[in-house]
Amino acid sequence: MGRGIAQIAAQAGSLVKLLDAQAGAAEKTRDAICAQWDKLVEKGRLEADAAKSHKARLLLANSITDLADSDLVVEAIVEKLDTKKALFAELETIVSTRTVLASNTSSLSVTAMAVTLKHPERLAGYHFFNPVPLMKVVEVIAGLKTSPAVCSRLSHYARQMGHTPVLAQDTPGFIVNHAGRGYGTEALRIVGEGIADFATIDRILRDQAGFKLGPFELMDLTALDVSHPVMESIYHQYYEEARYRPSVITAQRLAGGMLGRKTGEGFYRYVNGIGQIHAETSVPEVATIPPVWVSPRATRRSELLQLLKDLGAKIETGASASPQALVLVAPLGFDVTTVAVVERLDPARTLGIDMLIDDAATRRRVLATNPATRTDMRDAAHALFARDGKAVSVIRDSGGFVTQRVVATIVNIASDICQQGICSPKDLETAVTLGLGYPLGPLAMGDRYGPTNVLEVLFNMQTVYGDPRYRPSPWLRRRGAIGLSLMHEES
Repeated sequence: MGRGIAQIAAQAGSLVKLLDAQAGAAEKTRDAICAQWDKLVEKGRLEADAAKSHKARLLLANSITDLADSDLVVEAIVEKLDTKKALFAELETIVSTRTVLASNTSSLSVTAMAVTLKHPERLAGYHFFNPVPLMKVVEVIAGLKTSPAVCSRLSHYARQMGHTPVLAQDTPGFIVNHAGRGYGTEALRIVGEGIADFATIDRILRDQAGFKLGPFELMDLTALDVSHPVMESIYHQYYEEARYRPSVITAQRLAGGMLGRKTGEGFYRYVNGIGQIHAETSVPEVATIPPVWVSPRATRRSELLQLLKDLGAKIETGASASPQALVLVAPLGFDVTTVAVVERLDPARTLGIDMLIDDAATRRRVLATNPATRTDMRDAAHALFARDGKAVSVIRDSGGFVTQRVVATIVNIASDICQQGICSPKDLETAVTLGLGYPLGPLAMGDRYGPTNVLEVLFNMQTVYGDPRYRPSPWLRRRGAIGLSLMHEES
């Protein structure tokens, strides 16, 4: 992290001094940065004269006293509060009173770091993301005593370096690590409930919701020795708030050394860096597709009926299904079993389909069985919905489908961040899209799929599970009727 920050600072025209407690580390860092510039020159992406100028601005500090004339000192050392506090206390005795002190911490309290300083107002969080030159967002975090002018100066400097600053209050996880809790933790709960395996969940969230990487692919990439401690840290810092609860699945893999790509095995095995992911279940061969009856309470019922027509299904239009019919329900948040019982449908012939997202906008359809669903009905539904070549996943019954649960959790946590005033809705959207690479910011995601739909998923999930982790944020409840987009942002 320190290397990346030094690189973009020198590129921005600053005189940069490198200091590391480990002998020779600063020299290696300088050599690595210079080698990176040389590669850019070879590829024609950087002028040779510019690279020469960058190198001239990258210096080595022999000791901490060499930093005395710095305008800004950015700390990127080990993520231990006492170690950081000791460093800043020492720096305060060396640098001038105008020097800004910044920590690249990803999870520690800026307020706690500054508590023993004589001038706590000049310390702020300055959280970059790895790799720094490519990840174009930086969180500027104000502790309780941080001067607004310091955050303003850091934001201005971030723009000089070609990055986008987002302002955050000093709360656990700040913006990105806080907002990111919904994706992996809810996916882990779904696996833990036996609804689907890792690969199926990854495929669904990539193909149905448009995420670049599935949650388990992402955790394998970042490594569990990084991601699991963040889960635990935010959970405990929020006094065991249910929606941030970590999973025993990641704890077990961490203990077993199955960290992800870097160890060759995580949620997937890796051979020469390539994940070994099992093939999907093939589409069943079905001689005859039974007629299909669609529940009158189905989500997007008219679109579902049109889809069935396009797929060549024989559709029943009676008030109830015939004894031969495949019965389809499309609930939001409720499990297929509950819907079958409440609507007095034959559970043996009933399957659910996820219609939260417009079918035309997805590359995958997701069906759900219930414990009583007959194999022939499951296979018939699978074959029918795969007729046009679109991928189909069949999962086991649950309260809410995979995409419904994950999207609703993401939107709900983001709404709670707005409720707490941790950042502005605009900075939230920017931080998540740039820092996490989501296809949409969480509030835009909620608007696209319908705030009232998201609320329905959460309310029904809370009914099914009786778990406070699905309690809708007050901010989301207020905005549900008018939309979550920035055009409605409150003053």
